[in-house]
Amino acid sequence: MRILVIGGSQGTGAQLASLAEAAGHEVTILSRSRIDRAGARTITGDALDPAVATEAVSGADAVVITVGGSKGSNRHRAAVTRSVIDAMANADVRRLLVQSSVGAGDSAVQLSAPMRLVTKTLLAKPLADHGEQERTVRESGLDWTIVRPTGLTDKPATGSWRAFTVEEAGTLRGTITRADLAAFMLQVLEDDVNIGRAIGVSN
Repeated sequence: MRILVIGGSQGTGAQLASLAEAAGHEVTILSRSRIDRAGARTITGDALDPAVATEAVSGADAVVITVGGSKGSNRHRAAVTRSVIDAMANADVRRLLVQSSVGAGDSAVQLSAPMRLVTKTLLAKPLADHGEQERTVRESGLDWTIVRPTGLTDKPATGSWRAFTVEEAGTLRGTITRADLAAFMLQVLEDDVNIGRAIGVSN
């Protein structure tokens, strides 16, 4: 599979790119930061630029968006997602995987009551961005999956996680390692059963 990772210079995106390469996929990374990475095609540029987004998306089988927030913009994730979706529509690329966050949309119910309060209080602005991002994804008409991790850590991978939609019973834990999240996202990307689902995930 030819996979484009938007925001793959660090964090979960970088770990996902490494896992995808190791699994034999052809990886392209688009990042505003210049990176030199063996085994992956890299594009330095801003996904908000239609020309850059079009160049990156061209030829991809699947696109993954893992971007974070940006200073000076309360809706950076949503804006990047709209730009990438437009490029995908023009290039006839359909598979989209987006990293959101637990607490966005209707997913607060997947947290314990204390965690719901903390999340709502401390993460109001990024969750509003993710909420708009998710609405854009759902309205895109693409073959999308949304992954909603809990708090991210840089601890070593555990190789296990709990993951379910809001329609399924269960409560997520407070954190997940970036390594485990990346592994879960690659698993999701490789299985079409996840199309049209928003999945919460934690360790």
